[in-house]
Parts: sequence; structure tokens; C-alpha cells
Amino acid sequence: MFGLFKKDPTKKLEKEYEQLMAKARDVQRSGDLRAYAVLIEESETILAKIDALKNAGK
Repeated sequence: MFGLFKKDPTKKLEKEYEQLMAKARDVQRSGDLRAYAVLIEESETILAKIDALKNAGK
């Protein structure tokens, strides 16, 4: 009952991950592969955090 109003931290991270991947896609299409690699690395870090939170909840 008390967890009813508690926000899910994975939702925020998933939204951030999706935005970062869209930005990476746009950067890749423009031809800047170095910036693309940096964005992909950041997105993989966020994905690892999401996986850790999901595994901790099990």
C-alpha cells in the first residue's frame, strides 16, 4: 500500500536510454562516428544500471 506512490527508477532510466539511443542514431547518420561511439558507451552504462535494478528487484 505504501509503495503505491513510489516512482519506479527504471522507468526514468529507460526513457533516458531511449533518448540517448535516438541521439546516437542521428549523430551516426550525420557521419560523426566518434561522437556516436561516445553516446553508445554512455547508453551501455545506463543499460547496465537498468539491468542491475531489475535483477535486484527479483
